[in-house]
Amino acid sequence: MKLATLKQGGRDGTLIVVSRNLQHYVEATAVVATLQQALERWDQHAPRLNSLYESLHDGTAQAQPLQPQQLAAPLPRAYEFLDGSAYLPHVERVRKARGAEVPESFYTDPLMYQATAAGFYGPTDDIPVGDEAWGIDLEAEIIVVTDDVPMGVSAADAAGHIQLIGLVNDVSLRNLIPGELAKGFGFLQSKPRSALSPVLVTPDELGSDWRDSKLHRPLVSHLNGELFGQPEAGEDMQFSFAELIAHAAKTRPLVAGSIVGSGTVANQDTARGASCLAEKRMLEIIAEGKPSTAFLKFGDRMRIEMFNAAGESIFGAIDQQVIAAQA
Repeated sequence: MKLATLKQGGRDGTLIVVSRNLQHYVEATAVVATLQQALERWDQHAPRLNSLYESLHDGTAQAQPLQPQQLAAPLPRAYEFLDGSAYLPHVERVRKARGAEVPESFYTDPLMYQATAAGFYGPTDDIPVGDEAWGIDLEAEIIVVTDDVPMGVSAADAAGHIQLIGLVNDVSLRNLIPGELAKGFGFLQSKPRSALSPVLVTPDELGSDWRDSKLHRPLVSHLNGELFGQPEAGEDMQFSFAELIAHAAKTRPLVAGSIVGSGTVANQDTARGASCLAEKRMLEIIAEGKPSTAFLKFGDRMRIEMFNAAGESIFGAIDQQVIAAQA
């Protein structure tokens, strides 16, 4: 099943069910008004939403054509966005570029921080930034969305709380990060709003590509129309999503609608490219002593997408442009 949200009906939008080929939709308001409400009573609403999904494909639904510009983020706002850093090749390169070793604990204890959740950009919304000098970067990642997760859940049980899967462009302002981390209190200004993929999908929609709580497909990024990276998301992921959820819920429950991110997708094989500019710059520092790739400028456009084995887009594309923020 594929779910999305229209930019209508209030702050949380209007929930729709989207066809597998992302071409048509039917409103879900007869079942439930918003995705957040659906997740809060998932056992009750999911079967009825799935019936709508089936009606889109058997021809009985009064389907309407879908335009990406109609879409808000599937969850226009969430109670929590907990972003991990599960791809250790990315962490290793960042630290190597500044002459630091990776602590042994990083291989057994996930890195995670509490990210901005009060609002997400839609998949085609512009990214407004106040100053190019802040070091604007994309970060192509996988996310999962949970139902209610009890405190202290095991990784084995956490897997059953993953109800939806999607993509995120976790925007970073790299030149603001060092100063914030030096304070010892984490990210704030350096992590603005992120953008979610047009649709979120249920795990069964992914077939064998979803196994061991990991998504085994390349994550494809383009910058200004040129291929930037296509690392395999199921490879080199040190911690599965089930393990990330268990880590997040060790001392507190997670409420329905919580988003958990994978962190920047990266492989040991650098020939597959990168999922953020910072990593490419780190590789340049390691090889040449200094970076040659610039961060994003106003007018730059990025596209993040994932395709199944048949070459069909799974989640639709995050397709955004960086613009100067208005005062």
